[in-house]
Amino acid sequence: MKFTPRKINTFLLFKLPAAYFTGVRVTSISKTQSEVKVRYKWINQNPFKSMFWAVQGMASELTTGILVMQQIAESGQKISMLVTNQKGEFYKKAIGKITFKCLDGKKITEAIQQTVGNGEGQVIVLKSEGYNEQNEKVSSFEYEWSVRLKK
Repeated sequence: MKFTPRKINTFLLFKLPAAYFTGVRVTSISKTQSEVKVRYKWINQNPFKSMFWAVQGMASELTTGILVMQQIAESGQKISMLVTNQKGEFYKKAIGKITFKCLDGKKITEAIQQTVGNGEGQVIVLKSEGYNEQNEKVSSFEYEWSVRLKK
């Protein structure tokens, strides 16, 4: 599969419907970075008149996961991927359109090359930060991904 925002958003509808129906959408992807946007609305609200933390988590995880998936596909190898740890921090209420970005594609490239080269699993910590329309950071997430060759 060629990794384009449109194809990934269609993938969300069928494979991650909770993300799709809460408004999570990929807006850009390259080998080194990805961007996902989600707008605060009724379907993703919490009782405090802001976006539910889990929706922010889905959007931020997607920015990291699609980069890992893309690079695994490009490697031509059978490689498994799994989130083994996660950490999130919240700074402001998430209202309006929130944009999450992951800029850690180079870390993924190195880990995939290492696991293919030596056959050992690798652990990568990828960061995704969410900003509101005023470019204020509302949340920050770190995901620890494990990648290894399938046997």
